[in-house]
Amino acid sequence: MIITELKDINEIYEQIKPYSKILIAGCDGCCQPPRSLNEAKVLGQLLELKARTEGKKLIWKAITVLRQCDDRIAATTCRPFAEEYEAILSLACGLGVVMMNKVIDNILTFPAQNSHFGGVQNSSENFYIEYCEACGDCIIGETGGVCPRAGCAKHLSNGPCGGMVDGMCEVGGYTKPCAWVDIWKRLKKFNRLDLFKKYRGPRDFRLSTSPGYKDIYKEYTNEEEKKEEKV
Repeated sequence: MIITELKDINEIYEQIKPYSKILIAGCDGCCQPPRSLNEAKVLGQLLELKARTEGKKLIWKAITVLRQCDDRIAATTCRPFAEEYEAILSLACGLGVVMMNKVIDNILTFPAQNSHFGGVQNSSENFYIEYCEACGDCIIGETGGVCPRAGCAKHLSNGPCGGMVDGMCEVGGYTKPCAWVDIWKRLKKFNRLDLFKKYRGPRDFRLSTSPGYKDIYKEYTNEEEKKEEKV
């Protein structure tokens, strides 16, 4: 899931201040915490009150989209409403905002949120944590299911640094566990410390360089061609 945080109401208002009619689009996708129809309505009410303090009238409508990052879903959901409004305010992550600007290119879509990272939820402790940074070269098969790239503040690939003390990371004032200590514990538990000793060469950043691109159709056709050759 994409971990997001609502922008300050004043920052949001400044973005849509030049417009008098806005469409507020929630997203039912993977943003956490969820920002769907109810959140879109509350935001609309807050912005309306904010406009009133400046003697302005703000007309708004709240809708929600199954997934704003899907071009077809975003287009079919929002296009019927877009012509009636001067701008769109998106409660999706940055992916959704970019997609909305692409599929509805005659008006601007503005972000109501800041996107932080892809993470998972720890319900028992009520927080979200980054476990994967989508590097394009997954090595957690060698590290006991713990990602050192997302879990290590220095993105080390071959064990902990000298700043680790009592299993805690120096970055952040020793408040978070060292990923490499967790990796060692996991591998020891399963008698696989041989993997801990394995040397990993320099990371190939070409695999995660921006902008990332993946041609799904090309991959599919290549696989089909291979099947035909075998036959």
